[in-house]
Amino acid sequence: MAALAGLRVIEFAGLAPVPFTGMILADFGAVVTRIDRVKLALDADRLARGKRSVAIDLQDFRGKEVARKLCLKADVLIEPFRPGVMEKLGLGPEILLKENPSLIYARLTGYGQTGSNAKRAGHDINYVALNGLLSMLQCKDKKPYPPINLLADFAGGGMTCALGILLALIERNRSGKGQVIDSSMVEGAAYIGSFIYKNLDSEFLWPNKTEPGANLLDSGAPFYDTYQTADGKYMAVGAVEPKFYDRLLKGLQLEGQLPHQMDMDQWPKMKEQVAKAFASRTQAEWCETFKDLDACVEPVLTVDEAVIHPHNKDRETFVLNEGLYEPTPAPKLSRTPGNCEQTPSICIGQHTKEILLEAGYSQAEIQELLKEGVVDCPNMKSSL
Repeated sequence: MAALAGLRVIEFAGLAPVPFTGMILADFGAVVTRIDRVKLALDADRLARGKRSVAIDLQDFRGKEVARKLCLKADVLIEPFRPGVMEKLGLGPEILLKENPSLIYARLTGYGQTGSNAKRAGHDINYVALNGLLSMLQCKDKKPYPPINLLADFAGGGMTCALGILLALIERNRSGKGQVIDSSMVEGAAYIGSFIYKNLDSEFLWPNKTEPGANLLDSGAPFYDTYQTADGKYMAVGAVEPKFYDRLLKGLQLEGQLPHQMDMDQWPKMKEQVAKAFASRTQAEWCETFKDLDACVEPVLTVDEAVIHPHNKDRETFVLNEGLYEPTPAPKLSRTPGNCEQTPSICIGQHTKEILLEAGYSQAEIQELLKEGVVDCPNMKSSL
């Protein structure tokens, strides 16, 4: 049996972070029902693996009643809207928790439910700018570089929200009560960066705090950076510990030719020598050199190369689904692992009928809601 088998989740459709949270829960066995808007032709959600879709017009009072009825039988609700939107729909936590006191009501937003920025729009780059982490993602003489949208949207947002839901579910086992989760991507990403904040006074990690790209982990060190190879590809070097650094120099045939590893004044010149060495061979040749030399050196693979790498194949890190590779659930549990069976993409409103039947609506009531446009189901349009 799956780890979250029997867990009933309502996910209000959104982009990126909330769908990721829902997918995590679905991968580990939860029944996740996504509430979509009616008459929406394009489904931009690529994280709908294992979910069901019901299309409801939440602007119609009857649609709001349908949503409330679904939430009555749910264990978890996840919503992506700015503060106040769910309240205006009559679906705020005060109402739904009164009707379903054991409901875990997860609110995932950029800035959180309170604070001066609470109702501002934003994206990953804005959130990591505000919590200070973007300033750390900077090489020497370069501007801060956004981490795509991984740090705030998915690590600080979707994954942290999933953690909050699981914590609330554990607590509910003791109290029998639900609660509201205020998940902010600014705060979640900041929490992910706890190691950085708690080590800002470290002369080892940040000897040049005011100079980006001159420290141990921000590409300042010659033994923690990426280097271009003869064929235009790259190798990633993380030889921080002395034993790994010694093996790095052995592989590069630079033994005895560089200053002491922690001679920071010499780091720029040392980097030039390491870069020159890496540029002398292809990536494949360096992979062969370091294959049996444990020096914390790996090739920088493209996403196409990563899915066929022997280690990733051994671990089944990726699975082919509808012509695209996608990551498999992590972490791996020994008895109740996550599952990502190869299933076709869902359509908006695809499961409307079966979901409403489960909620207690009769066939006649469903037909009426469909006819009035309160709900939508593409499979049934032709029969109306």
